[in-house]
Amino acid sequence: MTQTFDIFIQILTFAAVFGGVIVLQRAIGAYLTVRRRLGQDASAPAAAASSVIRTDTVSNRFLLWVQAATAPKGSKDSQALRRALAFAGFNSPAAPIYYVICRFSLAIGLPMLLVVGLPLVGRPLSGLGAVVFPLFLCAIGLIAPKSYVDRRGATRREQMEHEFPDALDLLVVCVEAGLGLEAAFVRVAQEVRESHPRIAEEFKALSDELGAGRSRADALRALADRVNVNSVKSFVALLIQTDVLGVSIAQSLRTYSVEMRESRYMKAEEKAMRIPVLMTLPIVACFMPVIIVALLLPAAIDTTRTLMPALKGQQAARAQAIGDR
Repeated sequence: MTQTFDIFIQILTFAAVFGGVIVLQRAIGAYLTVRRRLGQDASAPAAAASSVIRTDTVSNRFLLWVQAATAPKGSKDSQALRRALAFAGFNSPAAPIYYVICRFSLAIGLPMLLVVGLPLVGRPLSGLGAVVFPLFLCAIGLIAPKSYVDRRGATRREQMEHEFPDALDLLVVCVEAGLGLEAAFVRVAQEVRESHPRIAEEFKALSDELGAGRSRADALRALADRVNVNSVKSFVALLIQTDVLGVSIAQSLRTYSVEMRESRYMKAEEKAMRIPVLMTLPIVACFMPVIIVALLLPAAIDTTRTLMPALKGQQAARAQAIGDR
């Protein structure tokens, strides 16, 4: 037991030191980046200053090696993985690499932890369990990250679909008040930052792309690809068609906002109409047995009280007849 406690203390110490080094490295890196951008670092030439535009490539050599060693066979698989992580909110260029590292670390670490940890507590694996349990943990390590990413992506899409109509109403108010569409996106992102953080983040990214010089159509299409929500895709198609046809943006947004409000009302009615159907199973499974017992129990008691003496008397008569013979 003392040896196990010592190993546990060593692991905690290593984790604390490792975490402290990572935090210190990030702090120093952020400080040096700020100094380079402000021109206070005289040792670095001005041409080598980092760009304010976020890069889409990975510069870390270890991450590049992991990416080269574990890259999917086809570009379609790589794009699908990157899109799935983006839908879950992981937009960093190194997100696929960290995802692969996490999967393989769990697939290898969980079985190793089981194989090494159980002998330390005096319960070593033997027989079939020495093969089945490590394989089971390995499968969990491979499946758990993908399940987490898929579930997080689905949850984020549901939250985005719930947040978008409110942001659309505020966008309509801003446009009708005289703001341009780009300024309206910026204003909405600032106003709904606390209550609707996900749609505010996407609107901020859209306004940043528009400010960087990207065309409105391309920036809107990128928004639809990142969000992957049907209502947002329809909104993007509406804005693009409005620009092409030269229709009033305020009137188009007002009409679409009314349609979105009616759509939300219809979805709420649909959920309300599903309640009786969903309540059928609990009623049948929980209430009906109690009702049946309550109704049949008095009759069963009366029947038992009436029939049992008769059956006992009949058995006694048969026993007496057999004795007389």
